[in-house]
Amino acid sequence: MADEKRQQDMAAWRKNSLPSFTEVLSRRTRPPVDLFMFYLFLQREGAEDILDFWLDVQQHENLCRAYFKDVRKSGRTIKDDWPDYWDYARRRGSIYGTVVGLNEGMATKRSTASTGEMLSDQEKRNLRSTSPINRPATAALSEHTRVASASPTGDLERGARSSTPFSLSGRTPTLFNMKRASRAPTVIPRSAAISRMDLVASAERIFYRYLSPAGNTVNSPENHEIYLPPALRIHSFPLSGTQDPKSQTELALMAQIPDLFHAQKEYCFRAMEQDAFPRFLRSKAFGNLTPISALVRLVLGLIVLWIGLAVGFALIFLDVHPKSKRFFLFIPFALAILFLISHQYELDPILVFLGQSETTPFRTLTIREPYVKKLLLGRAIWVTVLVTAFTVALTMLFWAVPGHRL
Repeated sequence: MADEKRQQDMAAWRKNSLPSFTEVLSRRTRPPVDLFMFYLFLQREGAEDILDFWLDVQQHENLCRAYFKDVRKSGRTIKDDWPDYWDYARRRGSIYGTVVGLNEGMATKRSTASTGEMLSDQEKRNLRSTSPINRPATAALSEHTRVASASPTGDLERGARSSTPFSLSGRTPTLFNMKRASRAPTVIPRSAAISRMDLVASAERIFYRYLSPAGNTVNSPENHEIYLPPALRIHSFPLSGTQDPKSQTELALMAQIPDLFHAQKEYCFRAMEQDAFPRFLRSKAFGNLTPISALVRLVLGLIVLWIGLAVGFALIFLDVHPKSKRFFLFIPFALAILFLISHQYELDPILVFLGQSETTPFRTLTIREPYVKKLLLGRAIWVTVLVTAFTVALTMLFWAVPGHRL
């Protein structure tokens, strides 16, 4: 009952406000401001790998939680089953504090969901001094994100990379390629209990897919390296998902696997929330066209306007009678102005009145988010008023000019 009431309160609150980024990621919003539309928005910018990374790390963390829950359901404790991780979590803190049974005092900084709260005070000051969107952070790499120390030339070799997650060098926006989809399922299928090697294999896949340099093809047929500031980069992955660790060093490294990517995940969350998500809301909550569709309307608008002006001047300079024939100029003028203003506002009022918003060029879906529907309807009415006013003004201007046969 409490959960249902909370959901009803959230739904009522969202009728008068735009959704937050957390609500979009947790799939609590509806088109056109849902997770699917946000993914398509990032895909057009060539930055969907950042969201893929976040979703895959979320899946990795869910896998770790499932492992800890399996251990506890079997009647064992994490301390007995995985003493290295228990010791690491007690010393460094862990985001799984409540799952593994750490008491409130032991579940230190890592039990929070914020990267800023997980770092030391000095690291937080360094990270705040540089925007995660415009330039890389310069704080020292914290121990819980360092798997192996970087080579002396590591940063120089990687220095050519872009300084923002949304402008990776060599990446280009993809306007039409919509074949890829996010790879992190909501439910993890399992036919057997999860083992520690499953966690290592999951972490290894994420590292070689998103964090390994693009030139490194080892274990990575598809490399989609994302940008991370120097403070959060992981330069190597010494463990293997196919071999049990033998040395004490490998066991210590394995203990870091559950929390390994959490700081990087939170950095990507903040980068998307501060950079891409506001632009996504402006695009989908205040408009309903894709960039390529708006561009097509600009071209059509200019062509139709040229045709309307040509016909209008022809009627004037040929002094065609009756003069009322000039009123038919409202047809090309209305179409031209509709196309041009639709391009300017990235909003087609006809689609809005039909309750539609574009997903990909010239493909639409139904607008279901109440507040977004209200915003778009208001803007559609305003665009319609503008189109009507300009059409009437142009038509009356060409009607009022006296004819003069050349």
